[in-house]
Amino acid sequence: REECAPHAQKDRRSAMVRHNNVVPNAHFHKKWATSTRGPLKVVTWFDQAANKKQRRLRRAAKAAKLAPRPLARLRPVVVCPTQRYAGKRRLGRGFTLEELKAAGLAPGFALTVGIAVDHRRVNKCTESLDRNVARLEEYKAKLVLFPRKGAKAKAGDATPEQMAAATQYAGRTMLPLDAPEAAEEVEFVEVTEEMKEAKAYAAHREARNELKLKGIRVKMAKAKAEAK
Repeated sequence: REECAPHAQKDRRSAMVRHNNVVPNAHFHKKWATSTRGPLKVVTWFDQAANKKQRRLRRAAKAAKLAPRPLARLRPVVVCPTQRYAGKRRLGRGFTLEELKAAGLAPGFALTVGIAVDHRRVNKCTESLDRNVARLEEYKAKLVLFPRKGAKAKAGDATPEQMAAATQYAGRTMLPLDAPEAAEEVEFVEVTEEMKEAKAYAAHREARNELKLKGIRVKMAKAKAEAK
């Protein structure tokens, strides 16, 4: 049996990279070789162009199937949530029942003519209600309503001439949003001595205290008047 010298064992234990470098411990995401878990393949994206073409063909097939109906649904204009984005507008999920009622549309009928409906959303201001009602009215003015297959034309249905001249709208967004208006210029005023001498915090606290003690003072005045 051979025994190693103490200094030889020390040199073997301390066999490491030179200098103060990072210990090599690389973990690569791509696994090229096979392992105990089976062949680990590398995910590639060589079919990107083919998938792009396939999506385009599917959109074209869907448009041909739905023709002359449009691909996109009409959606309302809503205000973005939170104070940070409250100044922006975007397209919402669907029109409220109140908006449809103001525009003279039934929810069931609206779904059949390409109008999105959201029964959960509610209108919290008159501005949003009027804005979306006007949007519905514009859509109704441009709508060409075909009669049902195998049924006679009803009141409000398109004439044969209108049906022949109708074209399919293939855009991704029905009635896109207008470009945002330019922000108004900020108006600057000169700070007067009256503004400087005003004590806003004291006035606020005084008004808050008056509101807080209003009920107590009324009760005391009423008790005093009854005592007399």
